[in-house]
Order: sequence, then C-alpha cells, then structure tokens
Amino acid sequence: MDPLQSLLDIALDLTAALSAEDRYQRLLGAVHRMIPYDAASLLRLDGETLVPVASVGLTEDAMGRHYPLRDNPRLEIICRSNVPVVFAAETELPDPFDGLLEDDPRALTHVHACLGCPLIVEGELIGALTADSLSPDAFASIDERFLAAVGALAGIAMRTSDLIGALEKAVEHGGLVTRELMHVVRQMEGPELIGVSKPITRLREDIDLVAKSDFTVLITGETGVGKELVARAIHEGSLRRDEPMIYVNCSALPESLAESELFGHLRGAFTGATADRPGKFEVANRGTLFLDEIGELPPSVQPKLLRALQQGEIQRVGSDKPRAVDVRVLAATNRALTSEVERGAFRADLYHRLAVYPIAVPPLRERLEDVPLLAGYFCDVARRRLGVGPVRITPEAIASLRRYAWPGNVRELENVVFRVALRASIRVVRGEAVVLDESNFEPVLREVGYPPSNASHSQPLEPVTVAPGLTLREAVDEFQRETIRRAVDAQSGNWAAAARVLGVHRANLHHLAARLGLKS
Repeated sequence: MDPLQSLLDIALDLTAALSAEDRYQRLLGAVHRMIPYDAASLLRLDGETLVPVASVGLTEDAMGRHYPLRDNPRLEIICRSNVPVVFAAETELPDPFDGLLEDDPRALTHVHACLGCPLIVEGELIGALTADSLSPDAFASIDERFLAAVGALAGIAMRTSDLIGALEKAVEHGGLVTRELMHVVRQMEGPELIGVSKPITRLREDIDLVAKSDFTVLITGETGVGKELVARAIHEGSLRRDEPMIYVNCSALPESLAESELFGHLRGAFTGATADRPGKFEVANRGTLFLDEIGELPPSVQPKLLRALQQGEIQRVGSDKPRAVDVRVLAATNRALTSEVERGAFRADLYHRLAVYPIAVPPLRERLEDVPLLAGYFCDVARRRLGVGPVRITPEAIASLRRYAWPGNVRELENVVFRVALRASIRVVRGEAVVLDESNFEPVLREVGYPPSNASHSQPLEPVTVAPGLTLREAVDEFQRETIRRAVDAQSGNWAAAARVLGVHRANLHHLAARLGLKS
C-alpha cells in the first residue's frame, strides 16, 4: 500500500469517534500494512517505566508486564533518541519481547529485526512504538522519514486518547456529583407539597398525570402559592429527573439581554460579548427549563421562544446556525395570561403552546384545613435554622391562623411562623421547647394588616355602581378602580391593609393599581 495512504488512514482515525483501544489497534493495523512485523506494541511512559496499552502478535502475558527502562536497554535507547531506531540484527542487546511472540516456535530466540519510535509530543516523551520480526532483514528497506511520521502520529493518537479519556472521566464524575447534589437538595427540601385538602389532592393527581409525559405545562396561581414546588414535583416525577431543572426568572431579564440569556450568544455579537456563551436552553439540554413569571417575558423574545417550543431548536445571538435542543419547558405566572393575550401584551400562539396542560395552584384561603400541617412543617424548619429545641404551636394559635385569609399564601404563612419563632426563641433557654401561642402571633399578624382577635373587623365596603354605556372591559376597570380606591380610603391610606381587606397580595394590588392609573 502507498505509505501516504497509510499515514492518511492513521490521521483520519485521530478524528474518528473511537475508543482509545480501537484507535490504538487501528493504528497498529495501519502500520502493519507498511511494516512487515510479526509483533508490535504501543507503550505509555510512566516515570521511568513503559506500560503496554496495545499490541499485536504478542502473548497475553506481555500486556500484563511493565518494562523499566533500566532493565531493557533497547527500550531505553529508543526513549533517549529523538528519531526512530532500527537495531542491527546481530546486536547482543536483549529484546524485551524475546519469547513473547505468539507465532515464535523458538520461544527464547532473539535473532530477529527490531525497531522503535519514541513518541514525542510538544517536546515531551510520552511513550514508544515498537515492532519486531522473526526475519532479520524485514526492516532493512523501511524509509526513516515514514517511521518518523508514524511515530509523530502515534504520539498524537496517544495524547488525544489520554485527553479524551480524562475528559470523559471528568464529565462522568461531574455527572455523578451533580446527581448526588440534586439528591441531597431534594432530601433537605423535604416534602414538595404539604396538605390533605381536596384542592391539594387534585393538584397532586394533576402532577402525577402530566409528569410522566413530556408536555409543556403552564402553572398558574397567585404569588406565594408554591408554583415552583409544583414545577419541581413535575420534574421529579418525569423521565428527566436525573438531569437538572434550570430556573429562569423572566421578570428579572432586561429586554436587551433576555434573548442572550435564554438562547446564548457568539463572541462579538454585541458590546460586552467577549466570549461564546450558551444560553439556558443549552444548559438545560436533556433536562427541564422552568420559566418563572413567563408573563413578564419581553414581547421581542416571545417569537423566538415559540420557535424553540415548536421546532426544538434555538439560535444564539450573532449566529445563523440553529442548534437542536431537547428540553422540557415548564412555565409559571401569577398573571391572567388570557387577559394579556386579549390586550396584545402576550402572543396567543405562544400562550397555547405553553398551556398544553395548564395547572392552577389553589390559594391557601381555599385549603385552610392544610394550615395546621403547613404550620407544623414550618415550625420544624425554624427549629433547624435557629438551632433551638422543639418548636411547638398551641391549638389556639392554629385556630387563629385558620381564621386568616392569607393573601400572601403559603409564603406569607412561612414568613409569619419564622418571625414568631425567632422572637419567641429569644426568651427560651437554649435546648428547651419554644411554644408559640396566640399572643405570639397577634403582634406579627397585626404588622401585616391582620386585626387582633379582640378588635372589630373592617366593615364591608359599600357596593360599587358603574355608569352605563361602558364596554365590558371599561366597566370592569372602573369597578376595580373604585373598589380599590374605597378600600385604601377605608384603611387610611394603608395599601397593605387594603390588600388584606380585598383578599389579594399587596404586590398584585400595586401592579393592578398602576395599570388602572391609581399609582404611578
């Protein structure tokens, strides 16, 4: 065969998706087509010892041996040379492979041809390639330049295999570490959804049903109801549970950077893009991408998200090449997206693509029977975080908590329990039980707009009438505007207290008031 073709075959194998063992064996096979050897070996240098990594024509035990340079003069000469070495047939130096050739009927003879190439990469000796033949003149006509080229390619092949092997081990180790950390996090986070009420039972049934599919899910609900917990439960129940769930808060994405954050960018795509960077879709590949506050996604990015959902591919900013991604998308919002679609703030086609399976998370006021379980769970969490003794809550305090509407939902209950536990723990000897009674909760609940148990509750607001001749949208806006105005006036300008009376979270009330022109 043409020597150049043999070298080309070796070079092509360097770029092929092969295991290290296959790459080495194909290299020795390509060498055999030009060098008539009976045995050949590829050895890696480990300190001052050569260790076989591949061989052809040698006995099995030859691969299990190590070859110290000080005990094998021929190998030492090869390693100390900068060029290929062809030994004279009559040399008296012992050959390390005497008696180890599979086809050698004269088991201990050393009368044969022998050559070797030092494998040098970037000035560093990393190993050696050897060839032996029972015919004394087998290597007499071998071109030394060809041997040098073979040695160079063999060295590159070994270095490439070493780098790929190290990378594979690092990736495997990183994957194991990631899975272990995810397992630890799941254990530390405790139960995903707490409660035995009918609304929470139906929610669990929805989660179990949709988790096993790969459908896109739109999770809706007020602030603080636990939409992220629902997303995590869906991910944990899916076939992607061993891959990461990547979180993106769409409300925190500046419009100028939202596309880059989701889909990545190339170096130089815009000012400040100093290197290529993958987006969250690529990071979440084979896993789950959770898009929280999806209603806040800038309109300019919505068509690109729609394409990613429809076609399973994204395009980095500054690139004209699409990239395929395998990502399950879960989205969440506290907005009424149908209303956003009606007023043109959210794309209808994107909404329908996201809401393949919508899940509504019930507010806490619709499952007040779960308050004792939640309060008990948060007491235990507070105990661990504060490093105190058992945190107990009295039945009277539980009854008080169940009378509250909880416009801030589970998150508000959690904050209240933590705050009360912290204040109560100050007066308790370390290690003793911290008991939370109704008197502990009253000051904290009063701070967030809940009247004390001995105070009179706010009188109901007078009904609002709307002027005739308005469209439905105008009538609804006017009704909301007047209702909010009266609630705020009744609470002496206290917006937090007004939110309590209206049964909404104060952040939602501020957003609505701003939209209606009541606040700037």
